[in-house]
Amino acid sequence: MSTTTLTKSPTDRVPVRPPADEGRIGLRANLRHIGALTRRNLLQIKKDPESMFDALLMPVIFTLLFTYVFGGSVGGSLGGGREEYLNYLIPGLMAMMGMNIASAVGTGVNDDFRKGVMDRFRTMPIARSSVLIAKIVVELGRMMVATVILLVMGFALGMEIQTSFLGLLEAVALSAVFGAAIMWIFILLGLAMKTAQAVQATGMLVLMPLQFGSSIFAPTQTMPGWLQTFTEYNPLSNLADAARGLMMGGPIAHSVWVTLAWAGIITVVMAPLAVAKFRKAT
Repeated sequence: MSTTTLTKSPTDRVPVRPPADEGRIGLRANLRHIGALTRRNLLQIKKDPESMFDALLMPVIFTLLFTYVFGGSVGGSLGGGREEYLNYLIPGLMAMMGMNIASAVGTGVNDDFRKGVMDRFRTMPIARSSVLIAKIVVELGRMMVATVILLVMGFALGMEIQTSFLGLLEAVALSAVFGAAIMWIFILLGLAMKTAQAVQATGMLVLMPLQFGSSIFAPTQTMPGWLQTFTEYNPLSNLADAARGLMMGGPIAHSVWVTLAWAGIITVVMAPLAVAKFRKAT
């Protein structure tokens, strides 16, 4: 009498359910995931309040520094003094705040990967994009805090809105839209690079030419011709000029549409790349 030993063939194994794909997740569930992850990120800030120092102190330091160092000379070239320069500077700094706050997203994503947090998220039945969108939502909140402090500093030093309160809100909204687009670039850097220090260093190499080679701090008319050409296509120059037009008066149509075009192109290109990298990053 013989006995037959039954063994499971590969086809008999219990299939492992793959992580849910965001294509099969409805909009309501996706929004619920974003809300839960946003709350998680906010709790992280509550546990580490030092992470808010850049949003709280940077607007104060930059406003005081540039107003009192360059306000007299640049304000004179604008036909006034420090008060005139302040009206020129604050809308430009609104553009810069978005870039500086955005750079923190990349280091945060990189740090979460090193700690294994992102690996845990990728095993959960949630939309992959919701993890990254939640990061952007929280950073937009930090950006709004920095913008409010910047405006308070501006008004305290004598800034005057020469259009309307609606124009001010439109300038803030435009800065937020562009800031959200830029965050996708830094998220991709955070996913692609090995360390947070590398992300920060690369971010500075991107930020410095864009910020100082623009109309944020001074008019571009006295710059060399080649640099004026660079500033003309620099998205930060267009954002700063659009914010000035909305807050202080002047032509706005061209700068607003160019800024929105830059924001749209960056988001359409970088968001899918960031989500794809998030799926594959190790």
